[in-house]
Amino acid sequence: MSTSRIANSVKSALGGAKKTVGSALGNESMQASGKIQQAEAQGANLAARAEQQAKGVAHNVKGAAQRTVGAATGNKSMEAEGHVNSARGDAERKI
Repeated sequence: MSTSRIANSVKSALGGAKKTVGSALGNESMQASGKIQQAEAQGANLAARAEQQAKGVAHNVKGAAQRTVGAATGNKSMEAEGHVNSARGDAERKI
């Protein structure tokens, strides 16, 4: 998990706590502020996740190209690098 996703998770948890405390105290302003903070953090976390997915897809594409070209030209090093990039892309897409 990236540091931005961790920070967003913390911000979301703090927003949830603020929302709960505001509700318990009858403080609508604090409750609304907590809801906003939580929503912002969740949106930022979704954006970070989408960015990570895109990086994974890019590594998958690069790896497939390297494997294909490496196999076609007999370049074992390039082919192996393609396997590494594909595995990296798979890992990035699962996170």
